[in-house]
Amino acid sequence: MTIESLRDLTSAETCSTLVLKVGSSLLVDAKGQPRQEWLAGLVDEIAKMCALGQRIVVVSSGAIALGAARLGLPKGGRASLADAQAAASVGQIALSGLWSSLLEQRGLSAAQMLVTLGDLEERRRYLNASSTLSRLLEAGVVPVVNENDSVATEEIRFGDNDRLAARVGQAAGANAVILLSDVDGLMDRDPAEPGAQFVPIVRGVTDTIRAMAGAISGSGMGSGGMVSKIQAAEIAERAGISLAIINGQNQCPISRAVERNLGTIFVPTRQDGAKRAWLGGRIAPLGTLVVDEGCIAALAKGASLLAAGIVRVDGTFERSQLVTIADSDGCAIAQGLAEYDAETCVRLSGKRQSEQAEILGHAPRSAVVHRDHMVML
Repeated sequence: MTIESLRDLTSAETCSTLVLKVGSSLLVDAKGQPRQEWLAGLVDEIAKMCALGQRIVVVSSGAIALGAARLGLPKGGRASLADAQAAASVGQIALSGLWSSLLEQRGLSAAQMLVTLGDLEERRRYLNASSTLSRLLEAGVVPVVNENDSVATEEIRFGDNDRLAARVGQAAGANAVILLSDVDGLMDRDPAEPGAQFVPIVRGVTDTIRAMAGAISGSGMGSGGMVSKIQAAEIAERAGISLAIINGQNQCPISRAVERNLGTIFVPTRQDGAKRAWLGGRIAPLGTLVVDEGCIAALAKGASLLAAGIVRVDGTFERSQLVTIADSDGCAIAQGLAEYDAETCVRLSGKRQSEQAEILGHAPRSAVVHRDHMVML
């Protein structure tokens, strides 16, 4: 059944598996201490949904904030990468213990899953994570997922738990994702502008919707904002997953949002196959292949990317690594797995297949990016 409203998110019939993302500013107060009363109310809601037959995955921020308070680190543990990693190492123990204790009090078992960008970007590791989530949910456990900030670097990380929640939603086979935020949802422009209107439902993310996003979140504790939430909605949409943004600042925020029908829900208008959804949700391409207009037209009709249509190669990548396919203005139109490394792509760019064998010294592959390993953006 299709999820069309916030009420559908709390029904096992329409939403059997739900991912719930909790941000740092909601879970931890300004002094770096857990907001115990608020968190207890949220766990009560989780327990009620589980009792009604829903399977819940929690994506929880807060490790850095909790650890920074315990270590007395400046700027909430974000003064340097080393501080953030140290704070995460200390805070993750506190965070997992917090969730485990509260869920156990309500008869539920918690499981900790720490993931890095590579765990969801590399196909084999992604499938392993998916299998683990599936087994935990089958066992009636509530997985609590967070990025492993103790080892993640600025160059190799999600950077926000909004997109992580959407990727976890894909891996868990979820029907929907809820992002608890510090705003009620999406506005059609900066809320400070006269005439700003609330957007209750979005059917497919478009350029118009992307233009509405702005840096609305001002807590200073987390790393997300409305831009990351729109990106998360796009990732979720590829897998046919609905995504909702609701205000988490109130006690029992999910019940409140449902009762008042207050929040923005993104209803997907597409559903790629499992592998294409995974490809489209990847966020760390290692290079860019700039192509001509004729190639763009061919790709739109379902063709593979041929070397003859490539006009420029940027970045450093190996065979089977993720690349973006872009037009001459740098606008991304697709992404996929390269059949050649960057150096070879440079040598082959603009060349027809009849010329490639002489350059390579052997028969060329059928494409630089095959359509079976590519997704249009």
